[in-house]
Amino acid sequence: MLKFELIMKLNKNKLYIVVSSIALLVVLIIQVAWIVETAKIKEAIFNEKANMVITKTADLLSEDKETCRSMNQCVGENEILLVDSLIETNMEFYSFPIDYSFEIACDKEVEYCSNAADKSNAYNKTVQDEVTNNGLELVLYLPDKEQFIMAEMGPLFITSIILILIVFLLFWRTVRSLARERQISKDTKELFNNMAHEFKTPLTNISLAGKMLLKQKDQPSQEKIAHYSTIILDENEKLKREVEKGLRLTELERGETALRKVAFDLHGLINDVVNCMQLQIEGKGGKFNLKLNAAKTTVFADKTHICNKLSNLIDNAIKYSPESPDVTIETRDKGDSIEIKVADKGIGIEKQFREKVFDRFFRVPTGNVHNVKGFGIGLAYVRMIVELHKGQIVLNSQKGKGTSFTITLPRNEQ
Repeated sequence: MLKFELIMKLNKNKLYIVVSSIALLVVLIIQVAWIVETAKIKEAIFNEKANMVITKTADLLSEDKETCRSMNQCVGENEILLVDSLIETNMEFYSFPIDYSFEIACDKEVEYCSNAADKSNAYNKTVQDEVTNNGLELVLYLPDKEQFIMAEMGPLFITSIILILIVFLLFWRTVRSLARERQISKDTKELFNNMAHEFKTPLTNISLAGKMLLKQKDQPSQEKIAHYSTIILDENEKLKREVEKGLRLTELERGETALRKVAFDLHGLINDVVNCMQLQIEGKGGKFNLKLNAAKTTVFADKTHICNKLSNLIDNAIKYSPESPDVTIETRDKGDSIEIKVADKGIGIEKQFREKVFDRFFRVPTGNVHNVKGFGIGLAYVRMIVELHKGQIVLNSQKGKGTSFTITLPRNEQ
């Protein structure tokens, strides 16, 4: 039932993302089309104002017959100043503050041209008067047309861009939140699956041991009581360790547990961990290879967490070595840090899963086979411990040939 609900929720999320993406794309297209249409309207208004200015100037000149007569004979300085004054006055009248230049032509022969280096965006008008039979024409040049239109659209354009960016940002955060929710749902599902398999065996063993004690008709012997009690306590300890591991990881992520750093000998700690796990590796017919070559072995760190970190890496090396585990633990000096390498010759990790093995609850897929125990939080815990100590962890693995984890841990001497 839970699986069906998760699938339905994920399908709804996908549908929501697709519909939202289409809607956002449509809004974006409409917004762009609206900006383009606004630019066209602004250009039409610009052209209309420019034509009104040149037309008004030509009409005023047509009414001044004396000036027309003088210009027909020779375009002098007075006539030029008059035309310039008329254009400027009309620019102010139509609220059209833009740089301009103009040209006066008679029978297509240029009589005067004022600073018309750029003759783009030309607006012309013939001065209508019976005196100007030679065809007197005014030409107005507005080279800054595009910049003027953009300046007019500036606030609108910038506001539109900002709103589009805000919408995209909110949409991206929403999609990211949905993706995170999807990952959480997937992790939760994996966690439940792992819990079902990991807790099933210990709980079954505890239940069987308790039932065997209750089935004893006669007073059970001390030997049987001790045997069944040991089973119960051992299985209970397994459950406790897994729960505590998850709690420690959660506390570290929330910052609820501070590191308790002390100075200790790292080689001594490694030897202690190896001794504790000797029976485990010998039970599978394997061995440890110690290459403790570091000269400076004193570190200032949280001894408990470093011990747990090493235990996790060695435990993984043993678990993922199908037959006769061959685990190498090596140390060497590296500047102000010490390098610790835990390597095995086990099954290795496929390339597509190497970046995910440090994710919480992630376990390399094995189908329906659950021959390797764990909740998928061990390596996530290891990486967090390394990062809290300002160190680095590097994974190298080759499918079928083995895996190695190399940790660079600052000594941080007190």
